[in-house]
Amino acid sequence: MPHQNTVFRDLVNRLPWGVLDRLVAEARADAGVRRLSTKDQLLAMIFAQLSEARSLRDVEAVLESQASQRYHAGMRPVRRSTLADANLRRPAAVFAGLFAAMVARAGRHLRRTVGECVHLIDSTSMRLNQLSASWSRFSADVCGVKAHIIYDPDAGRPVYLAITPARVNDITAAKEMPIQDGATYVFDLGYYDYGWWARLDAADCRIVTRLKSNTPLAVIETLPLPPDNSAILSDRIGYLPERMTKNRRNPMGNPVREVRVRIDTGKVLRILTNDLDAPASEIADLYKRRWQIELFFRWVKQTLKIGHFYGTSENAVRIQIAVALIVFLLIKMAHATQRTIPSLTTFARLLRANLMHRKRLDWLRRTGAEPDPVPLQNSRQMAILWT
Repeated sequence: MPHQNTVFRDLVNRLPWGVLDRLVAEARADAGVRRLSTKDQLLAMIFAQLSEARSLRDVEAVLESQASQRYHAGMRPVRRSTLADANLRRPAAVFAGLFAAMVARAGRHLRRTVGECVHLIDSTSMRLNQLSASWSRFSADVCGVKAHIIYDPDAGRPVYLAITPARVNDITAAKEMPIQDGATYVFDLGYYDYGWWARLDAADCRIVTRLKSNTPLAVIETLPLPPDNSAILSDRIGYLPERMTKNRRNPMGNPVREVRVRIDTGKVLRILTNDLDAPASEIADLYKRRWQIELFFRWVKQTLKIGHFYGTSENAVRIQIAVALIVFLLIKMAHATQRTIPSLTTFARLLRANLMHRKRLDWLRRTGAEPDPVPLQNSRQMAILWT
């Protein structure tokens, strides 16, 4: 019988293996390793995310019961204890670096000018149990971790990831983010910092955010309202307060613009921007796009089950979050190669249901029908491999 890769193998073949080898060599991640290389660790963690395994023991059991499919998937046997030890000790920076390399590679194919580039900034919190309290305690009863994301809504993918304990403020993490000159940055009240706004403004970035209700604006000009948009209540140009707390001078000294918008719930938002020329409706629409990053967070948490962690150490949690976003990029890349399944969620479910099926992803391009899944050995596997 001719050799035939599985759906899983066809999917992971999109990984930049040369980049992974370089990162592993630079971090000496495989130094002294005898059983489970970083590559095998990555494959096992990708399989865990795609198969919705509830524990590393489930990963071990399923792979052991499907030896022939595992071979055609390019995977080696995995022991729970060995994988847990690897997640505890291998540098999480290797997986974060692989994610960054995949983002950079995908970005070269977009061919959009910097001026058209819109970046949405936000974070999402994930609850951890008390076993992670030594590094992730937020309050007396709550432990958690945050994933800080810059999201490209036009490409439908994250372009930056930072992971911190939940107690770290959003603006603290944002100050460490790279700034792309000339890009548009959209964010909410969690990033209320005049000094950071001034840095973005100095880099010729367009800022779209919200003003607090108690922030005064020294108005110098009132602009006419668009006749075809009743949701826009006012459009004014002015200056933010000259002084900050403790008599410090406000570094955001250039004129800014306030567009007041009434949303569907009746609430009025004060949208701030340093773009004094664009139509008010464009500014309002840009801020409305911020919800796309919220939808991305929901998709990742619900589809990849990122809220359930296999380890309790900071390193293990960082690795799992990085791998989950790597899986998201792989699914996006595979989804872009076909036109039969328009829904990314449906496509991801088909991948999961046929993960160890010995067929290439070409079947998605040839037919919209779902092929028969790999026969399962027992009900435990069915709970793991099927939604």
